[in-house]
Amino acid sequence: MSVDKLKQTVLQLVAVSLFLVSGAVLAEYPLNLTEGVTPTSQKVYELHMIILYIVTAIGIAVFGVMAWSIFYHRKSKGAVAAQFHHSTAAEITWTVIPILILVGMAIPATKTLVFMEKTGGAEMTLKVTGYQWKWKYDYLDGEGKGISFFSALSEEDYKASQRNSGIDPKTIKNYLRNVDNPVVLPVDTKIRILTTAADVIHAWWVPALGWKRDAVPGYINDNWTYIEEPGIYRGKCTELCGQNHGFMPVVLHAVSKEEYSVWVEEQKILQLAAADGANREWSKDELLAKGKSIYSANCASCHQADGNGIEGLFPALNGSGIVNGPQKDMINLLLNGKNLMPAFKDQLNDADIAAVITHERNSWDNIVKDTVQPSDVKAAR
Repeated sequence: MSVDKLKQTVLQLVAVSLFLVSGAVLAEYPLNLTEGVTPTSQKVYELHMIILYIVTAIGIAVFGVMAWSIFYHRKSKGAVAAQFHHSTAAEITWTVIPILILVGMAIPATKTLVFMEKTGGAEMTLKVTGYQWKWKYDYLDGEGKGISFFSALSEEDYKASQRNSGIDPKTIKNYLRNVDNPVVLPVDTKIRILTTAADVIHAWWVPALGWKRDAVPGYINDNWTYIEEPGIYRGKCTELCGQNHGFMPVVLHAVSKEEYSVWVEEQKILQLAAADGANREWSKDELLAKGKSIYSANCASCHQADGNGIEGLFPALNGSGIVNGPQKDMINLLLNGKNLMPAFKDQLNDADIAAVITHERNSWDNIVKDTVQPSDVKAAR
C-alpha cells in the first residue's frame, strides 16, 4: 500500500469514528462546567464563561502573532534578527493592557464572591459535620428544626467494594455514590449551611450547588443555597481525610415544600420511635438484626466485615479480648473511643450502641454470646 493510500485510509477511519461519537455519547462526558440548579451556580458558570472567552481570545491573539512571526520571519526567507532597544511606550503598553484585562476579570469575580457570601435572610439552617467517614446533618432552624441523623455509604455499595463479596459493582447504579440517609432540602427556600468536622479536615461538595466548603474541626464555615429545581444531586468529600476518603459521598434530595413537610413529619416520628427504643428491653434477635446494620455502616470500614481488622492499623474484633471481656469495658470503649477509634457517644444512641456490641459479641469466633441492653449503655454514659 502506497503512503498516499495509507493516509487516505487513516483519514477515512478518523472521519467514521468522529461520526459514530454522537452528541448523546459526548453528553455523558461533559467537558465544560455545568450550570447547576442554584443562583450561585449559575453566576459561577457565567463568570467561568466570561473568563474562558477572555483567555481564549488572548491565547488566539498571542499564538496567532507567534505563528505569523515564525512563518514570515524564518531564515529561509532571509529574515535577519532585529535589535531592540528600550522603549517607554512599549513598556507602558505591555503593562497597562494586562492591568485592564485583570480589572475586567476582577469586577465580575468580586461581584460573584460578594453574592456568594450573602447568608442573611435564610429561612432555615442546616449544620453539616464531617466524620471519618460519614456526614452528620443537624437541622438547626426553620421547618425541621431538631432533626438530626448520620449519612454514610450504603451497605450494598460497601459490600460490593470488598473482595470476594460476590456483588458485582457494575450492577450498582451510581456505585460508591449512594448513602443510607440522604439529606433532604426544600426547593425555593434560602438555606444557610454551616460546615464543620469532628475529627480531621473534610470538605462538603455538591457540584450542582455551585460551591464547596472545607469542614474543619473547631471552625464553622458559613454558606447558603437556594435550590430551584427538584432532583437528586450527588457530591462527595473533596479533602483527603483518611483511608476511606473515597467512601464518603453526599446525596441531596431537593423536593417541593409540600414533600419536604411530609418528610419532616416522618423524621419526627422516627426520632420519637428511636427515643422510645432506648427505653425498652430488646430481644436478642432484635439486637442482632439492628447491630449488624450498625456495624456495616460504622465499624466495618476499619475492622472489616469479617471482624479481622487491618494489621497495624485497626485491631481485629474476631477473638478480641475486649469483645470477649466484661460488657462495661466494651461499652466504655465505644462511648469514649481510644487512639484511632472515635468516640461514639455523640454519634450513636443507646439502642444503637447496645445492638452493635451484641452483634460483635455474638459474631465470628467470639464466645460470649450475651446481650447488652440500651439501659446498660445509658447507665455508663
